[in-house]
Parts: sequence; C-alpha cells; structure tokens
Amino acid sequence: MQESRLFKILYYLLDRGKATATELAEQFEVSVRTIYRDIDVLSSAGIPVYAVQGKGGGISLLEGYVMDKTFISREEQQQLIMALQSLPAASQEIGGLLMKLGAMFQQNSPDWVQVDFSRWGSTKSDQKKFSLIKNAVLNRQCLSFHYFNSAGKGMHRKVKPARLLYKGNAWYLQAFCLLKDDYRTFKINRIDRIQLLDEYFSEALYPPHSEPQVRDLTYPLIRLRFDASAAYRVFDEFDMKDIEVQDSGDLIVSQCMPEDAWLYSYLLSFGGHVDILEPRRVQMRLAETAKEMYRKYSGSDLNLT
Repeated sequence: MQESRLFKILYYLLDRGKATATELAEQFEVSVRTIYRDIDVLSSAGIPVYAVQGKGGGISLLEGYVMDKTFISREEQQQLIMALQSLPAASQEIGGLLMKLGAMFQQNSPDWVQVDFSRWGSTKSDQKKFSLIKNAVLNRQCLSFHYFNSAGKGMHRKVKPARLLYKGNAWYLQAFCLLKDDYRTFKINRIDRIQLLDEYFSEALYPPHSEPQVRDLTYPLIRLRFDASAAYRVFDEFDMKDIEVQDSGDLIVSQCMPEDAWLYSYLLSFGGHVDILEPRRVQMRLAETAKEMYRKYSGSDLNLT
C-alpha cells in the first residue's frame, strides 16, 4: 500500500509542481505525519523532493527533474506501452510516442491490438472529435456542444470534461455539466458542433464510477422473439442471461425496457424479424406506428416495382 502511495505522490508532484503536506494528506486520505514519512522515503530513494516551511512553501521536486526509467518496473513499462498501443486512433502522436518509449524501455512489443474510435464511413470526423475531447480532458479545458438526448431533443451544453468511457458498445464523455450543475454522461455519437473554449479549470473532477448495469424493475418486462437470421444483432445487443435459444434457432429475449420512442424505433429496425410476445400494449403501439408510416408513404409517388 505504501509503495502505491509513493508512486501517486510522485506523479501528483510531477503534475502539480508543488503541494502542501495537508493537501497531500487529504488527497491520499492519510495523516500529515504519514506524508512527511513518505517524503523521507522518496528522498532516501534518490528522488529530489524537498519541503519549504512558511507562507508560500510546500513540498516539491527539484526543478527539471525527470523520472528515471528504472523507477518503473519492467511489467509497468509493458503495461504502459500496451495501454498506449490500444489507443492509436485517438491521436496522431501516439505512434511517435510509442517509438520513444519503446527505445527508452528497450521494449519491442508487437502491435497486438488496435482500437478505432470511429464509426464506419466517418473516420476523419470521429477521430477529430475524439482528439479534441481527449485534449480537453488532459488540459482541463471547457467544451461546448449541441447534444441530442434519447428522446431526440437537442440542447446546448457547456461542460468541464472529466474522462472518456467505453460501455455497452459505445463511447461516452463523462463531464461536469454547467447547465445542470452536476455530472452527466454524454454519448459521443450524439455530440455535435463541439468547440474548445478558452476557459480552463484547475480542480480535479471525480465523476461517479460506471457500475454494471442492473435491471431496472421500474421498467416493464418485454418479451421478444427474434428469428434466427437476426441472431448476430441479438447477441451483440443483449446479455446472454436474457436470451433463450430455441430448437428452431429462434431467440426469445426477456428484458426490462423503457416504453419510449427509442423502443419502437429500435423494434422497427428489425423489420419482420421480431415478434412482440408481451405486453399486448407494446404490440398495439408498434402496429399503430407501422400504420402511420404506411399512411405517410402509401399516397406518395413511390415506384415500388
């Protein structure tokens, strides 16, 4: 535990430049006396850390200090390189940085995985968006953008970005929303007209951790039967515990879902490959939605031949 805290104290000082013992004690939830003991341990290990008493003083590292590569274990070196390798699409500078770190650590890790943040057909725009958000998070720079919620309502937002999150086959931005005065999670594909603002913030942000999704029993239980041809989507989009595979190859899905516009547009996206087993009201509502679509287009001059 102490070794982990020593690393964190060192990284904190490298990032902030200087901190008081009280600040460090609050940050790492230990006593001020423990912090001073940790500083002594770092100093004994050859780290040029020192404390200045009095007003304007604090604990800091010798100016120009660069952490020795030997301070990071070989396993940690590999983990650092592998973490950067998994994000090549986030920044054009990653490749060069990987080469420098590989030379510094004398590591030749294979290009074992590649993560591409972009959707099919929108590589440049998505990569630009991710790069902009990444820089905003690292530089603690405010963002503004137009955001569309799940109901299709658009709204202007101004946020302090905290971190990128990948969950449920989608990327999200967790940020402190200045409009709502609270943390919010934004699906990145729904962010539009994004801009970096000339406004910075100094405080560290701690958005709530993403917990595993728990079935919301306030939503109604909806049972669906998908024919076998839709299996690739069913396994992509539903948890295995909610899927029953039938002898015929059909799949029955039982899941609690919100009854909103998203649900009906989602069900329609399967065309004739899904049957609603229950509840009856969802069957009727989907039928009415399909009728409205038919009425909209049946009178138009469509050539269906």
